[in-house]
Amino acid sequence: MVKLSEFWNAVDTEYGEGYGRVVVRDLVLPSLDGQSAEEALRAGVRPRAVWLALCEATDVPDERRHGVGLPEPRK
Repeated sequence: MVKLSEFWNAVDTEYGEGYGRVVVRDLVLPSLDGQSAEEALRAGVRPRAVWLALCEATDVPDERRHGVGLPEPRK
């Protein structure tokens, strides 16, 4: 399960804060019925599904799709 805060952290890490907001707002995601990530989140699609759809649409390598956005473990 991915929390919304983890979704945004993953977006910022992968795309950068400014460009990430553009991608989330404007990129049409075919696997989410042509919605943007922003529209899908508002419609109640789980953040993990939206994150994976973004990764698929922008060819994020598999090794950067899982675990990104999670907080650093406490020491």
